[in-house]
Amino acid sequence: MRTTASYELFPDAPSERAMARARYLVREGRVADAEKAYRDLLAEHPDLKPGWAECFELLRSQGRAEDALRLAEGARAQFGDSAFSLALKGAALIELTRYRDALATLEQALEFDPDLALVWHELGYAAFRLGDRNRALLALDRAFGLEPHTETLRLRGRILRDAGRYQAAEVAYEGAAQAAEHAEQRVAAEREIAATRRYAFYAPRRPDGLTPAERWFAETGTVVLASDDATAVPDDASLAAAFLDLARDSGWRFGQIVALGPALPVWRTMADTLGAPLVTRTGFDPAACPLVVAQRPQPADTAWSTLTAAVAEHATGLVFVLEHLPEPAASGADVIGVLADAAGRRTRQANVAHALSEAQHPAGRLANRRLVRE
Repeated sequence: MRTTASYELFPDAPSERAMARARYLVREGRVADAEKAYRDLLAEHPDLKPGWAECFELLRSQGRAEDALRLAEGARAQFGDSAFSLALKGAALIELTRYRDALATLEQALEFDPDLALVWHELGYAAFRLGDRNRALLALDRAFGLEPHTETLRLRGRILRDAGRYQAAEVAYEGAAQAAEHAEQRVAAEREIAATRRYAFYAPRRPDGLTPAERWFAETGTVVLASDDATAVPDDASLAAAFLDLARDSGWRFGQIVALGPALPVWRTMADTLGAPLVTRTGFDPAACPLVVAQRPQPADTAWSTLTAAVAEHATGLVFVLEHLPEPAASGADVIGVLADAAGRRTRQANVAHALSEAQHPAGRLANRRLVRE
């Protein structure tokens, strides 16, 4: 499907102008209001196919597969069995993980219109989810030939990267960045370029052959100190010691240690070893090359989000947490001690040498970061 970022907010065509408000609400993150705007639009203009497609994409992006399928059935009631309505249904079936049903539905759509790029795009995605990369790439080539689109290039890049074809994937993502018409598309493509370069750091292994810690770095650019191939679960002291080794080997020198959350004994040990004052959040100075430390990320904490954003904005200092849940998220951490879940810490003994090479990667989070106090 096409995301709302693929469209101009204020185009000239009357039908396009009718969707401007819904598109604006999507870009503002007001999902509920945007959905209502789309549904009101469709009630007034039921023949407006882009409105159906964008409302569908909104539901899909929210993980509401059942609602997306119901909307697709509504499109089918409006347009009958057609390439467009069947494309929506096929896309909904993909989100419901009914990949073979989706493929069959999309093949049926091609019987109505073999030149609808949207069908080929979704067929490529369905084939990819079924593990048929060759068919997926052929379908995407057909989609792009019919309607050049940055989203098709991004999907092509994802398929190639999952196959371990990192150079080809990077070319696809670069094409997506160059073809982007809006900032959102360009930023997303550039983010994938950086991730692809980090994945290539582990070549010739494919993404599915990486450890959780390696995959975390590839996806986020955040260094994980603990590896997955030892037997001893690290405690706070050993993780702090590993970070100190990494800081020494990297030549990092911090002007202050800013502790968030519980006052753990390891923070005092780190401050003494690094020769930097230990302060609370009120003493944070973004110009002092701060080391912000916490037991785990607290995204709901205003102080956490403010301080981590300031570190990234000033490109000075870094954020270290002892443990992190194993699902990639925009937590603000630059270095993680260990991945952990509800059952406890998952990864094992720290591997400083490996972490050092990741920390120096030109596509990592610490690239172009000032990590020496003035």
